[in-house]
Amino acid sequence: MDFNGINGAKDRKVISATREGEATRVVRARRGFAAAPETLWDAITNPDRLGLWFSDVSGRLTEGGRFSITGNADGDILTCTPHRDIVLTWEMQDSTSWLSLHLQPAADETILTLDHETPLMGAAQKHWDTYGPGATGVGWDWAMVGLDRHLSAPEQPLIDAGMAWAQSAAGKDRLRDWANAWGQAHIANGTAKAKAMDAAKSTADFYTGS
Repeated sequence: MDFNGINGAKDRKVISATREGEATRVVRARRGFAAAPETLWDAITNPDRLGLWFSDVSGRLTEGGRFSITGNADGDILTCTPHRDIVLTWEMQDSTSWLSLHLQPAADETILTLDHETPLMGAAQKHWDTYGPGATGVGWDWAMVGLDRHLSAPEQPLIDAGMAWAQSAAGKDRLRDWANAWGQAHIANGTAKAKAMDAAKSTADFYTGS
């Protein structure tokens, strides 16, 4: 499976926010997929399909249920409106963040908007200061590439091929490009250029093993 030339997010944005009186940052990744909302919804909520392109996911994948992603996050599904919206908690390494996905039909595609909201306190603040939005954003860029390829070949396992691509020279170049793009989004949110691009470099080094 060829991953070259496939985009992650088309639009990237960092938003300053608050939740229950505490400062947060929202990392927003947005792009369109050549699929009907029903098809895209099934690709991102059906555990059998998620296991082909994203990761093994278990649990009760309905509103009020709890899920677990092998080797990654656990969480609660807070709201779920089929073919339109999902909001869930993202619990990882003693930190809770919030993930929302919104599907919007367009002329010949479905627009997926992904918001990952992260608290800014304690270890989470230190992580943000070191890596900025790219630590979260690049991971979702990578997932969007996998989702794109899955929609074009829905029966084909992609995770091992995606990992191999990410370790190739072309894949590492793309990961660096995404990290730099998130650095630019960080700057647009008001962060000094030098600080934002230092964080982007730390993100790129992490993902590429530099």
